[in-house]
Amino acid sequence: MGAPVAEVALRPVEESDFNALFEQMRDPESLRMAAFVAEDPDDRAAFEAHLTRNLASPGVFHRAVTLDGRLVGTVAAFVVDGDTEVTYWIDRPFWGRGIASRALALLLEAVPARPLFARAASDNARSIAVLRRAGFEIIGTDVGFANGRRAEIEETILRTPA
Repeated sequence: MGAPVAEVALRPVEESDFNALFEQMRDPESLRMAAFVAEDPDDRAAFEAHLTRNLASPGVFHRAVTLDGRLVGTVAAFVVDGDTEVTYWIDRPFWGRGIASRALALLLEAVPARPLFARAASDNARSIAVLRRAGFEIIGTDVGFANGRRAEIEETILRTPA
């Protein structure tokens, strides 16, 4: 008899999640991997204003990711210049467990818009692999300033089939 399978689920983000999410999104290694992050990850007021605005926006689908009921990250879909993009953030102690893949699959089930787009630092092979397993295809690259690296870097642009 094997160990019980951990359950990944999505639920609405609650104000009581803000402290934990703020701490998760300040982890230096996570910031470096995500690359395209807030200008100042230590600015709590900016973090709360951004999250509050997202949660109130009808064009944003933002959910907490839980593992067996424990908050371990977020996943979201939002519209930029008419395209629906997805993003996710999993707390570093939970990397490598398939949580991002499962959370993204649940998001794709909940968000009917297609095609969906995603972006990842081109050297973030794990994130690109998560997106490709979910059906995203690489459609190009771009170069932009990444706050998490304090430098211009290449990012990979991906899209689901229409």
